[in-house]
Amino acid sequence: MTDIRGHERASKASDERHEAHGGHGWMMIACCIPMLVIAGILVATGAASPGFLVVAVGCTLMMALMMRGTGHRGDRP
Repeated sequence: MTDIRGHERASKASDERHEAHGGHGWMMIACCIPMLVIAGILVATGAASPGFLVVAVGCTLMMALMMRGTGHRGDRP
């Protein structure tokens, strides 16, 4: 099956599988929350420098960019 631009479309079964994994990107971002909490606690208690928190936030942002860049946003085109 092709779309109006002549590109091949995935089958209906493939579309349904994709919809089933729509929240995967948000789940990956949610997995970063414990890391951010632990980093915040370590910085607040003085066990780690504030740079540690910057790295943790950077890691979360990088995960968000990767999920967006690889098409795991959960929205339909």
